[in-house]
Amino acid sequence: MTFELGITIFVFLTTMLVILWRPKGINEAYPAAVGAGIILLTGVVSRANVADIISKIGGASITIMATIVMAVILESFGFFHWSAARLASMAKGSGYRLYWYVQLLCFLMTLLFNNDGSILITTPILILLLKNLQLKPHQQIPYLLSGALTATASSAPIGVSNIVNLIALEIVDMTLYMHTAMMFVPATLGLLFMSWLMFVVVKKKLPKKLPNSSYEIEESFFTKSFHPLKGKLSVETKRKRTKFMLKVLLFVFVMRCLLFVASFLSIPISIVAVIGSFALLVWRWYHLRTNPVDILKKTPWHILIFAFSMYVIIYGLNNVGLTAFLVQFCEPIVNQGLLYASFTMGGLVSILSNIFNNHPALMIGTITLTEMGLDPITLKTIYLANIIGSDIGSLLLPIGTLASLIWMYILKQHKVKVKWKDYLSVSLVVIPISTIFTLFLLYYWVQMVFA
Repeated sequence: MTFELGITIFVFLTTMLVILWRPKGINEAYPAAVGAGIILLTGVVSRANVADIISKIGGASITIMATIVMAVILESFGFFHWSAARLASMAKGSGYRLYWYVQLLCFLMTLLFNNDGSILITTPILILLLKNLQLKPHQQIPYLLSGALTATASSAPIGVSNIVNLIALEIVDMTLYMHTAMMFVPATLGLLFMSWLMFVVVKKKLPKKLPNSSYEIEESFFTKSFHPLKGKLSVETKRKRTKFMLKVLLFVFVMRCLLFVASFLSIPISIVAVIGSFALLVWRWYHLRTNPVDILKKTPWHILIFAFSMYVIIYGLNNVGLTAFLVQFCEPIVNQGLLYASFTMGGLVSILSNIFNNHPALMIGTITLTEMGLDPITLKTIYLANIIGSDIGSLLLPIGTLASLIWMYILKQHKVKVKWKDYLSVSLVVIPISTIFTLFLLYYWVQMVFA
C-alpha cells in the first residue's frame, strides 16, 4: 500500500467518522474541510483536479444555495406558522388525515426547494404544530419521522432537489430535463408506495382525533412579529394572509418550472435560480422593509464548503485507484443485463450510503459508471438506479444523508427525542421494500418509454 493510498483512505474514514459522530454538535463542514486540506497538501489532488471540481460543483452549489435562500425568506414571511395552522385546519380533527397532509407538505417542499431546504422548513413546522396540539411525545414521533423520510426521499423525482444529484448530473452529462423525464413517474409512484407503507406501519401510533388549535398557531406569529405601520405583510384577515402566501408559493413554483425550461434550452440553471432568489428577496424587502443582511446570516453557507471538501476527498480516492477497483468489480455485473445491473448498483449505493453517507457514495458510484464505456441509455438508467439508492435506500439508518443529520440536529435543538429504536422500527420495514419497488418501476418505465 502506497503512502498516498493509505493517507487518503485514512482521511476519508476519519472524516466520515467525525461527521457522523458530530462531537459537541460540530458542523459537518469543518471535518470535511480539514480532510480536504490534508488531501490537497499531500498532492493526491492536483490544481487541475481542483479546477475540474469547481467546474462540476459550482453550478449545482449555486442552484442549491439560491433555493435554500428562498426557503429562509419563507420563514420571515410567517410561512411556518401559516402552514402549521393550515395543516391543523385541513386535518379537521383527524390524526390520520393529518398524516397524509404532512406527507403532501414534505413532498411539495422538497420539489419546490430541495431536500435540505425541505427539512429546514417542514421540521420546525411540524414541531410547532404538534406541540401546539399538545400531542404526547410518542404521538409526535410518527409524524416527524414519516415527514423527514418523505422530505428526504422526495429529492429523487427531479435532480434539482438535491445538491449531490445535481453534481452527479454534471458527471454523467445528463440534463435536468432528461433526468425528470426518466425518473419523475417511477420515483413519485415509489414515494406514494413508501408513504402508504409507512402509514400501515405507524397507524396504531397515530391519534385518531386531534384538538383544534390552529388559531393560536397563526396569530402567535403575526400579532407578535408585525405591526400595522411596519410593512404591508401585517394583514388583518386570514383570507388575505392565505392569498399572500399562495402568491409567494406560486412565484416559487414558476421559478422551479423555469429551471427545467432553462435546462431544456441549455441555459445554466444556476442563473435562473439566483434571479429567482434575488427577486424574492426584493419582494421581501418591499413588504417587510427588512434589511436582507439577516438572510445572509441565516443561510447555511457551510453546505458549499461541505460539498467542495467532500468532492476533493472523493477525487483523491479516485486518483489513488478506488474507481479502477470498482470498475473491475462492477463491470461483469453491469454486463449481465440492465435489470440486474440496476438492482446491484442501486443496492450497492444504498449500502455505501448507510455506511459513509450518500454524498460520497453517489459520487463514487457515478464516477465508476462513467469509466465503463456504457451506451447513453444504459449509463443514465443505472445512474438513476444509483439515485434511488442514494435518495431512498440511504434512509435505512438516520446517518445515511446530510438531510437526516440536519433533521436530527433540529430535533435536538427543540429538545425532541427520537431514539434509533423509533427510527429503525419504521425504516427497517419501509426502506428496503420501497427501494426495491422503485427500482422495478424505473426499469419497466425506461423499457416502456425509452427503449
